[in-house]
Amino acid sequence: MTKVNAKKVRPLSPHLQIYKPQITSVLSVFHRGTGVFLFIGLLFLFWFLTLVLVQMMGLGFLETNLLLISDNIIFKVFILGVAFSLYYHLLNGIRHLFWDIGLGFKISNVYKSGYMVIFGSLIMTMITAYYIFFYLRVHE
Repeated sequence: MTKVNAKKVRPLSPHLQIYKPQITSVLSVFHRGTGVFLFIGLLFLFWFLTLVLVQMMGLGFLETNLLLISDNIIFKVFILGVAFSLYYHLLNGIRHLFWDIGLGFKISNVYKSGYMVIFGSLIMTMITAYYIFFYLRVHE
């Protein structure tokens, strides 16, 4: 085989199919995904606040739309998704700040902090869900 033919049959750089997923790579991809989801949530928040502002101005025709949105299960799941994304992005950002100053690079610390970010995000999301969907309804 000549050198030219050998280059043609060589594989391209390894990609996602080659590597075994590790917590570091999964959390990195998830961090980027939650950032995109937060942007979409921010656009939705601006839209929702515009509806509320128009309602407060006395135009009145949006009152039923606001009620339909706020009691909708899809809306509730979306809000919880935004809350989880916010908490995950925040905690993972704090984790990266520690890395920026040179702390936590030992592989055991990387795994511990990764699991702490996941569990912390889940716990904070559950507290938010309780507060939004149960506590506020009881104390209206």
